Amino acid sequence: MKKSEHFRVSILGSTVFLLGSWAIPGLAQGQPANPPQSSPSQPSDQKQDNNKKKINEKQVLKELATPYKKWLNEDVVFIITDTERKAFLALQTNEEREQFIEQFWQRRNPDPDSVDNPVKEEHYRRIAYANEHFASGIAGWRTDRGRIYIMYGKPDTLESHTQGENYERPLDQGGGETKTYAFEDWTYHYIEGIGENVELEFVDPSGTGEFRLTTDPSEKDALLYVPGAGLTLAEQEGMSSKAARFTNTDGTHMAPSPYGARNSNLDEFSRLELEAKIWQPPAVKFKDLEAVVSSRIVRDQIKFDYRFDFLRVAGDTVLVPITLQIPNNQLSFQSKDGVHTATLNLFARVSSLSGRTVQTFEDTIRRDFPDSLLQGSLRSASIYQKAVPLRPGLYRLDMVLKDTTSNNIGVVNTRLAVPPFDDDKLQASTLILADEISPVAAKDIGLGMFVIGSMKVRPKLDHSFSAAQPIGVYFQIYNLKIDDKTHKNNASVEIQIFQGDQAIKHVVQSSEQLHQSGEQMTVQESVPAQTLAPGKYRIEIKTTDAVANQTIARSADFTVTPPPNGKIAAQTSSVR
Repeated sequence: MKKSEHFRVSILGSTVFLLGSWAIPGLAQGQPANPPQSSPSQPSDQKQDNNKKKINEKQVLKELATPYKKWLNEDVVFIITDTERKAFLALQTNEEREQFIEQFWQRRNPDPDSVDNPVKEEHYRRIAYANEHFASGIAGWRTDRGRIYIMYGKPDTLESHTQGENYERPLDQGGGETKTYAFEDWTYHYIEGIGENVELEFVDPSGTGEFRLTTDPSEKDALLYVPGAGLTLAEQEGMSSKAARFTNTDGTHMAPSPYGARNSNLDEFSRLELEAKIWQPPAVKFKDLEAVVSSRIVRDQIKFDYRFDFLRVAGDTVLVPITLQIPNNQLSFQSKDGVHTATLNLFARVSSLSGRTVQTFEDTIRRDFPDSLLQGSLRSASIYQKAVPLRPGLYRLDMVLKDTTSNNIGVVNTRLAVPPFDDDKLQASTLILADEISPVAAKDIGLGMFVIGSMKVRPKLDHSFSAAQPIGVYFQIYNLKIDDKTHKNNASVEIQIFQGDQAIKHVVQSSEQLHQSGEQMTVQESVPAQTLAPGKYRIEIKTTDAVANQTIARSADFTVTPPPNGKIAAQTSSVR
């Protein structure tokens, strides 16, 4: 089939927000989104919706598995934006959460082509440093100094003062000498989004070692509440009283400057602005990749299933058949000359976790049905497969399906963990339950969809078989040891089918019976579903290598449904 260059342009152009740099309103450069404006005509409805969202987020947070809750509430709590946090809480599977976490760090990676992520490494180093140096009855990362250190790193200058020191106030704070609580002054030459020469002060008024960030310089004054002690210059000369400090309306107890001038960073609005900005998550400086797995609206336009299988090819190369199954009732059909046609464009990309593209593929999926078969086809599904050779490792797989008639889109973004097949021990491919296992013509060996070697193996993704269908079982065994005397392997394959804890069927076959005597063995069986009552089952297959004294097992759940009462069952069909 000839691939469409027009599709490559249109699918990338129309869905770049999905595969390249997904944009969420308000997520540019990592800044929190602007809050939605309430509609004047429906303020109560908007308020109810917001309350429901908050309740749902709290419920999701409560139900999150411990590692994800810890990641959200501890690891990145100070650097994740409000939009990212809401997006994370909207995810519904651990697979999506894992993908989100990978993308979260990738957005902050200064070198997307590198395996290493220095921003991530530095972040966790800062957490460790904060816990070691700022703990004070609570974990160091929870303290104000720990939080600032994690967000902005080591200050450019740091002044540390112990409790009880004599301290000469600057003139713009009233002058005069007093004694102080322990305090530290941190200065950053520049913080993006805040400005230059950012000065932060931390005070420990309790003497417990927990320094709190303050924008009121008078908080470190240990004699503030002691009458007649620690007076300013004006108070010493009788020009002002200490009580006047407690009538300030700017939230501080600073004395006025005797000369009427005060540093601009001490005025009320400058201090409030600094306090508001300093706690915001730092801006994302680097590549603006996806911050969420997908928009729920986009993801739910076309729903489809998928699966991966892993079969060893040679050396460190693994064949990865990627199978998609799309319910036909998700498709939009156009009628012409009595034939109903649906067309999907597929784009897929396999990339490393650092963002490097390993492989892409695209195709056009088309289904045609005459008038007489259209309604029946809507109860079935279309299945597509692409086999990709990959080295063992962890990848990311992005897939986009676009219906060319309705422009609806379906998206999958997931981990693709390709396992290694070590040479020194017994190994096995994934176990495939198929609705069709059949030989292919000699000219088609190794070619086309669902072809593995000389066999066509079409997976049944839902593992649901009608009693009128055979249940195909397919898998491969690798690294069987050869007996030095017979020059053959000595392996046995034990197949058991369970309903609950009860064994229903039990078959044992030897490699001799299977007529396979080499280091690799292929098992392909057909289990007649009509011999099983409708219900849920589990198949377990154990392969034993008697020469190496090694065993490996594979298992899968499946369901047998009642026969279609004499009617032809709606079968899954391959796409063209």
